Amino acid sequence: MATLRIRDAAELLGVSDDTVRRWIDSGVLAADKDASGRLVIEGRDLAALAVEQARTPRTRLGSASSARNRFPGLVTRVVADTVMAQVEMQCGPFTVVSLMSSEAVRELGLEPGSVAMATVKATTVVVETAAD
Repeated sequence: MATLRIRDAAELLGVSDDTVRRWIDSGVLAADKDASGRLVIEGRDLAALAVEQARTPRTRLGSASSARNRFPGLVTRVVADTVMAQVEMQCGPFTVVSLMSSEAVRELGLEPGSVAMATVKATTVVVETAAD
């Protein structure tokens, strides 16, 4: 069973080390000590907490959709020519880049500082693990 140190668990969940420690202290997350005496968290427990903590973003943006990967964020950059545009958004700790028509950018009023929803529905998702 994979175990993670507090620092690694915090990074994966996008929270601080202190938040993970508070979750352990309050019983929200279980932790054990490894052979070196450091607190570690079972990967399965962390995954369960991540799913439990995940919520559909509450926002006035968007409408009903079959896409489950919805990321509210802030437009940080728009590069447009006469036909196509590249729109960059900061969605929490993630940068999302979209290519769309310049016409769509104009119709949506997208510019740096705009609040928007990035919705991703992909037919291919690549999953990687660290090399041993």
